[in-house]
Amino acid sequence: LPLIASSIMSKKIAAGADGIVLDVKMGTGAFVQTLDEARELAQIMVNIGHGVGRDMVALISDMNQPLGYAVGNALEVHEAINTLMGNGPADFHAHCLEVAAYMLNLAGQGEKWTDIDATKADLLTKLDNGEALNMFRAMVGAQSGDVSFVDDPSKLPQAADQETLTAEHTGTVSCADALDIAKAAFELGAGRETKADKIDPAVGVVVHVKVGDNVKPGDPLATIHSNDASKHEAARTHLNN
Repeated sequence: LPLIASSIMSKKIAAGADGIVLDVKMGTGAFVQTLDEARELAQIMVNIGHGVGRDMVALISDMNQPLGYAVGNALEVHEAINTLMGNGPADFHAHCLEVAAYMLNLAGQGEKWTDIDATKADLLTKLDNGEALNMFRAMVGAQSGDVSFVDDPSKLPQAADQETLTAEHTGTVSCADALDIAKAAFELGAGRETKADKIDPAVGVVVHVKVGDNVKPGDPLATIHSNDASKHEAARTHLNN
């Protein structure tokens, strides 16, 4: 934990922010797997920040299943833009509101953003009236990006092949293991094993269910997005787990 904390906080402190909100993931898809470990890591990082005069908040969030539905580079960007347009997954939407509310709270803008619930309401207004999307468009433009991709996310890279895995039985989803899903996306080329590896921005996995969902035979569970059919079997093995 000290190595993880020092690695993360050295970069945050060097970047110069006066207030830092940490989103500490917990679960199979995170550095730490248990709530107790996550609390310990969060407290270490908060103490480091306080020690150098930063305002600190640490939120602990669940990474036992994917946040949202998309796992993969362009797929996740598409999902983020959809969320800014008001059409994102409920859990991702709620998570972004929570983190953003605490960010504004630490920004210290007088009395306006001291109540978290009132701040969330303000943020929802900015989502609904398009201000949030316009700010993202401005950020992309400021970095010489092509803002037409923001206005039309279908221009983002898309994989040539898609395969959807479906439920074989009636039942309730008890687990959507984030690590297995991440490994499936990795097999397809969404991540690097070495620095020399190239990432394919189009590939990944879209998970169609959340823990607690009821399914029946034929209902979609996950869709593989791939540019190489030979990689499907390895990805399928992880997802079938």
